[in-house]
Amino acid sequence: MSGGSSQSRLLVKGGKIVNADQSFVGDVYIEDGIIKQVGKDLAIPGGARVYDASGKLVMPGGIDTHTHMQLPFMGTQAIDDFYTGTKAALAGGTTMILDFVLDQKNVSLIEAYHKWRGWADPKVCCDYSFHVGVTWWSEQVKQEMETLTREHGVNSFKVFMAYKDVFMLRDCDLYEVFQNCRNIGGLAQSHCENGDVIAHESKRMLNLGITGPEGHSLCRPEDVETESVQRAIMIANRVNCPLYVVHVMSKSSADVISKSRKEGKIVFGEPIAACLGTDGTNHWHKCWRHAAGHVMGPPLREDPTTPGYLMGLLANGDLECTGTDNCTFNANQKALGKDDFTRIPNGVNGVEDRMSVIWEKGVATGKMDENRFVAATSTNAAKVFNLYPRKGVIAVGSDADIVVWDPEATRTISAKTHHQAVDFNIFEGMVCHGVTVCTISRGKIVYEEGRFNVAAGDGKFIPRKPFSPYVYNKILKRKETFDPVKVEREPYTGPVVVIGDKPQANEDTKARNLHHNTSIGVGGMHVNLDKDAVHTTTRVSVPPGGKSSFTLY
Repeated sequence: MSGGSSQSRLLVKGGKIVNADQSFVGDVYIEDGIIKQVGKDLAIPGGARVYDASGKLVMPGGIDTHTHMQLPFMGTQAIDDFYTGTKAALAGGTTMILDFVLDQKNVSLIEAYHKWRGWADPKVCCDYSFHVGVTWWSEQVKQEMETLTREHGVNSFKVFMAYKDVFMLRDCDLYEVFQNCRNIGGLAQSHCENGDVIAHESKRMLNLGITGPEGHSLCRPEDVETESVQRAIMIANRVNCPLYVVHVMSKSSADVISKSRKEGKIVFGEPIAACLGTDGTNHWHKCWRHAAGHVMGPPLREDPTTPGYLMGLLANGDLECTGTDNCTFNANQKALGKDDFTRIPNGVNGVEDRMSVIWEKGVATGKMDENRFVAATSTNAAKVFNLYPRKGVIAVGSDADIVVWDPEATRTISAKTHHQAVDFNIFEGMVCHGVTVCTISRGKIVYEEGRFNVAAGDGKFIPRKPFSPYVYNKILKRKETFDPVKVEREPYTGPVVVIGDKPQANEDTKARNLHHNTSIGVGGMHVNLDKDAVHTTTRVSVPPGGKSSFTLY
């Protein structure tokens, strides 16, 4: 490492540059936060700082598609705020997070957005953007979604099919939200679990005396997730809206997404670090704190083959992006549900460990190569959420968000050494090949070999435009032929059956006649069901050979 006279100029020299489409040895020259040159034998102005990346991989910084920093939830607030959470992200090689504005029902989306910006802007250490949760529906919400898209750089909106009476929307409201997303060029996101079933199953588990963390998993079995994934895809497809399924946690729900994509539906699936790196057998751990530390929704699946299966689908492209659903709670917060699993705050860590876990479980096992790793951890997210090529690629003109990665080094994940505020780590003891040795955010080295050079507020909000080409190219083309077309035909002029004494004039008449003067055929006989009929019973014999009969009353 050699120093230079200008902090705005940086040369990352001699590393293997890894993008989603190719890898090659070369240099990256950065000036004023932007990549200016990529290649060999570059003409570099004087005064640039030089970082020697020889023998290392030089990759686009990670983009975590799903975090919840300092989220107010279940009576408490996530312990990792926008400062500790984003600082930890940088240590793990992630240079941008996509967090959620998620307020209660009947709260203005615009007001909620400004509230969350007020929390985030003074604290963030890396760049960020927002998805906005839609927890209620009205004409006001419809208009505010458009305003957020047009004026505030929001192009993704999340709905919940779970958390009944808190965040959950009915199917008719999902239809409206999805239709509005399509009209304004947004991407609909869905938390897929059947909230009504969960509510009933939760009561059943408690009535059976099951109060521990395993009850959380038992009341949310895999098919509760899978059914909702299928339903969300169906509704979105009916209105020609692209759908992004957050935290895909089970094999069967991932299969639904894979099948739908093969059928041509525009749907993206997001597995998270938790379901790629561990499983739900931890809910049955004898230590309550350990078991509760793994509680999240949808739950980690007790089938231990799930992580490998989901990693395989991520590697071959059936699943698109990776997030963490990072929403952390300390032991005393989780203890709100010590006697009732329904009160355990849902959430796990992951923002710091996502890159290492995916490298270990994906690249180190031979399931994916380094280029697919970059696609899954950065490039695809940039494309889906319309950040590309500003983010997600090492190319001239792109933001200089870079991670220098040592593929041979190892680290052991532990709550004792991680940089997050939470006192528990679901990957405790996991040895990972692949370690961040340097993180560069908009041209500045912010993390280097365990040392930070970043302050609260150094990160910036990144607005996103609607109608992402990666998402909407096919949607807009289909719009030309999407709406059904009526069949033009000659009107019917023949006779109309007479019911009772009056002709079948309209639907109301038909309905009244059907109610007041109806008959059915039973066993070959005509049975009058007119409400004014004097018959009280009709005995009907069964076909020849039968020995019994029944009576209609």
